[in-house]
Amino acid sequence: MQFKMILTLIGAAGLAAAPMLHAQSTADNVVLDMQQAFKRGDSARLTALLPQTQGHLLEPWAAYWALRARLDSASADEVNAFFTQYRGSYQEDRLRNDWLLLLGQRRDWSRFAQVAPDFRMNDDREVRCYTLAMENILAKVDLASEVKAQWYAAKDAGDGCTLAAQSHFDAGQLSEADVWRKARLLVEARQLDAARQVVAIVAPGASAALNDALKKPETVLIKRPVSNQRLNQELAVLALIRWADSTPDSAAQALEERWSKHLSHAQRAWAWGAIGKLAAQKLSDSALPYFQHASPEAMSDEHLAWRTRAALRQHQWHDALESIKAMSPDAASDPTWVYWRARALLQPGQSQAEQTQARQLLQGIASVRGFYPLLALEELGQPITPPPTPAPLSAQEKDRAQANPGLQRALKAITLGLRSEGVREWNYTTNLHAPGGMNDRELLAAADLACQNAVWDRCINTSERTRNIIDLAQRFPMPYRQAVIERSRSISLDPAYVYGLIRQESRFITDARSGVGASGLMQVMPATARWTAKKIGLSNFTPQQLNDRDTNITIGTGYLKLVLDDFAGSMPLAAAAYNAGPGRPRVWRGQPGAPSVEAAIWAENIPFTETRDYVKKVLANTTIYAAMITGQTQSLKARLGHIGPADISTPENRDLP
Repeated sequence: MQFKMILTLIGAAGLAAAPMLHAQSTADNVVLDMQQAFKRGDSARLTALLPQTQGHLLEPWAAYWALRARLDSASADEVNAFFTQYRGSYQEDRLRNDWLLLLGQRRDWSRFAQVAPDFRMNDDREVRCYTLAMENILAKVDLASEVKAQWYAAKDAGDGCTLAAQSHFDAGQLSEADVWRKARLLVEARQLDAARQVVAIVAPGASAALNDALKKPETVLIKRPVSNQRLNQELAVLALIRWADSTPDSAAQALEERWSKHLSHAQRAWAWGAIGKLAAQKLSDSALPYFQHASPEAMSDEHLAWRTRAALRQHQWHDALESIKAMSPDAASDPTWVYWRARALLQPGQSQAEQTQARQLLQGIASVRGFYPLLALEELGQPITPPPTPAPLSAQEKDRAQANPGLQRALKAITLGLRSEGVREWNYTTNLHAPGGMNDRELLAAADLACQNAVWDRCINTSERTRNIIDLAQRFPMPYRQAVIERSRSISLDPAYVYGLIRQESRFITDARSGVGASGLMQVMPATARWTAKKIGLSNFTPQQLNDRDTNITIGTGYLKLVLDDFAGSMPLAAAAYNAGPGRPRVWRGQPGAPSVEAAIWAENIPFTETRDYVKKVLANTTIYAAMITGQTQSLKARLGHIGPADISTPENRDLP
């Protein structure tokens, strides 16, 4: 079978691949010293050390740090000289990005216009917004539709996008409603300072009233007189969003009893959408009734996504279908909503034409590329089998990847411990250096280079970018095979589940460390590690040992087994507990007496975006790895099962961290 052939390839790659070794030279140490000086903002130290990096592979990084540290005071001639000397490199385009942001902040449009056309990455929203602002300010070009798209998608206000919005608003090309929409998005995202900046565009004298709406929403909504004035209506909507963040039911009551008849149709729809979303994130049964106060067409895509989730949780397929149909084309094309739209069309009572449409939708996403594509395969009754193995890379293709300067610098940086710099340069080289990025064969060759150097995260991520070719051996490598499989099986844990979790946690980076202190392949927190070590009888354990690969696997698998047993073998629940702590999935599974739901519906309703995505990816990974390890076709649906309230006769391990 093809799975067995892929398994052989992966096993060989996992055992044979070894990190590319570079003897660390004096010049390497200078580069490392410069990176630390850059972090400290020590411009004098950077300038002094720079000559010692001449000719070093990472000289472009050293030169970038030295100039970037003093970019505020650098002359245009110095910047242009850097562009010339390092033309075509990531560092050139990185500095151009930084320079454009600075020129935009300074409103230096003449220089901005000279520099912007050579910006290759074109992935910085603020730079694009400065460009939109410049064209509107200087040439009076109406770019309001793109301004709204960029502005609404930004998580904060941002000087560039705010400037573009302000200029278009002043020119009458953005309406008050457009500005208030951005304010609502920011309040829903809890970006209150940014919301204040946005409201100042349309209501510069309303800061005191806005503060009350954001800090004392219940006072504004209940104790103050109702007003039909536009400003007070909009502030009431913001106050309703803020109140719903803590108590959706109270906000709903204030809206229904006091404010509903005083708001416009659009304002009411947004308020009910926000209240429904926040209730849905609390898994409240009131969410769907709240959503039903407003027509789906008047809600945002985010509101509609949560309306769909709430409908699925309550098995209201008509409401789910109605919500998905009302989404924007971009949102509705996501495999998540394509899958659930198809499922809704397959429910009893749907016409033959609708069932045919459902199968077409499923066929459009069915593949081994992720959670919903795998579920689509099963829904169509098709086995989860690997795609054809790509033709082997030629020596010339491998040589071109090996000789690529950007990839060389990236690998060198990663080898020296400059992972952030190396990853950014690698991604730029493969995806942004030229429009459209590398083609599929070039991506496979770059991924192969990363695999051969045991840079597993770049191996996986680069291979995942291919559009028409899927190389599962690259996308799902199995390094440390003997350690993982032997340890997993020794404690009756599915090694595919362990691999699926490690792939999501660390991408097989042994020295990975999260922002909250989790370490190693399995990203174990020190306190959790100490607790687990005692439970599994690992004596004399210290958290420093988490950096040791085998110890990390022993602790991580030990904890995962304890979590899995506590959740009666449910992989989705255990994955959620591993990511968010065991207390949260206990709440998310519902109160005694609540009906069970498909685990796919349960996972889609997880309130935390990170955990929701994590559970889906771990289970999809697990299914692919299981097929590779066993050589047999697997079922994602079987691994998911159904989830409902805990069996009260089975005690929970409340000691579990």
